[in-house]
Amino acid sequence: MKRLTKLIERNISGKKVLGFFVLTNIVYSFMLTVTIPRTMNFSNGMKLLDMMPTGYELNYVRELFNSLGKVGRATYLTNQIPVDMIYPLLFALTYCLLLGYFLKKINKLNTQFAYLCLLPIIAGIADYLENFGIITMLKSYPDLTEIAVKTTSTFSLIKSISTSVYFIALIIVLVILGFKAINRKKQMLTIDK
Repeated sequence: MKRLTKLIERNISGKKVLGFFVLTNIVYSFMLTVTIPRTMNFSNGMKLLDMMPTGYELNYVRELFNSLGKVGRATYLTNQIPVDMIYPLLFALTYCLLLGYFLKKINKLNTQFAYLCLLPIIAGIADYLENFGIITMLKSYPDLTEIAVKTTSTFSLIKSISTSVYFIALIIVLVILGFKAINRKKQMLTIDK
């Protein structure tokens, strides 16, 4: 854990964290506004697998891939997935450093709370494994297997759970930081009197 903490401490300058945050969210916005809608044009309103945080089953994947058709499946494979192969790394780095930055501000980076910085890394790894599963299923369609779907769906669940827990932790840390800032201002006002 000390190695992770040292790595975070070396990389949590405000400019670096902000730069990663901006870049990550540009890529995310591009997916939300360009590649996902482009792929969903072929899905007849069905959600893409990447957008199903509670997972999916074999029948849903069959129906989605059938609905996408040949062009839609190719679009998923050549438009959405390539961008989604960049995003997990950016997400893992950015949100690991972001939480580390705020933990440092409340003097909790060198405590057990630093383990929370692993959550976006877990989410990023799960996102890559989900992507590899989707690629495998797209390439093997119509020969989809229950095990491929269940495995990929499990990685989707791990991604969504670790991401949700991370953002809850980040909100809690930000609230603590806010209370500390308010208390500091109160103390300064008391000293000035």
